[in-house]
Amino acid sequence: MPIADYKTYCSILDRARSGGYALPAANVTSLTTANAVLRGLAESTADGIIQISTGGGAFASGTTVKDSALGAIAIAEHVHRAAERYPIYVALHTDHCLKDKLDKFVLPLVAETEKRRAAGRPNLFTGHMFDGSNLSLQENLDISAKLLERFAKNELVLEIETGAVGGEEDDVVGDHAAKLYTTPEDTLEVARRLNPIGGRYLLAATFGNVHGVYKPGHVKLKPEVLRDCQAAVVKAHGESARFYLVFHGGSGSTQQEIHESLDYGVVKMNVDTDMQYAFTRAVAGHMFKNYDGVLKVDGELGSKKAYDPRAYLAVAEAAMAERVKQAVSDLRGAGKTMFAS
Repeated sequence: MPIADYKTYCSILDRARSGGYALPAANVTSLTTANAVLRGLAESTADGIIQISTGGGAFASGTTVKDSALGAIAIAEHVHRAAERYPIYVALHTDHCLKDKLDKFVLPLVAETEKRRAAGRPNLFTGHMFDGSNLSLQENLDISAKLLERFAKNELVLEIETGAVGGEEDDVVGDHAAKLYTTPEDTLEVARRLNPIGGRYLLAATFGNVHGVYKPGHVKLKPEVLRDCQAAVVKAHGESARFYLVFHGGSGSTQQEIHESLDYGVVKMNVDTDMQYAFTRAVAGHMFKNYDGVLKVDGELGSKKAYDPRAYLAVAEAAMAERVKQAVSDLRGAGKTMFAS
């Protein structure tokens, strides 16, 4: 079953960390973008993650309804069915969810999974992210600990963030004065609070990350922050406490920066901005190339084949799939699916 269950997903993460590669986590907002991710992963023979944000879920539910959880459920249900046709594993995650949106986004999705489990069905999602980076570390971990207790009972992976990712993505805006570099002391407290609970969690430890796209030199990434945090927790708690790290705000990063982060334990890298551009660039290309077909210029009829949304959305799906393949390659994941292995 290509939607990775908890045991399979944990094995995939274990192999990624020990093998020095990571899974791309591509944000989607529709069936078309979800299909693009599945296609790109399959053509790379790689496992990966389909991810939905609060804004993405709201969009998927329709611009009248704007229900984040409803839209996320609709996309997830599609992926469960469509993924069966692809020879790779895919995990389903939700992206940044702030404290004030937990009750409207993550918790209804967890309840949906609990309902499914009670009926003997597989989990709807594989993991969920709580973004408490705008809170004090204590409050962040107080909430994270309660979530992890519930997640562990339901075989769900929790993702948390310490420090803050700058820039803007969907409706999550980084504070210009935010702490962009996680410290070893922060991560020692994470391990102290969460490790005794059990269950699997991922840590987005920040090392200068900024959402959106940026020119080289505009942002100072320091992957060595991840090295120092890992060293501190291993020294204090042993090798079993080594973190499974997440790289947020990776658009525009150099290959060297990406590969160095993988060497320090990054197993998941979020990719959204670059995917959006690849998708939209293809649509724009179609419109420019078929200008007199998509528009009824000078009283003419245009061309139905050109303005049929399927024409340009198919091109956009293919372009986004190619960008997924590039992400897989950048993350050293090509050919490493665990499906049928």
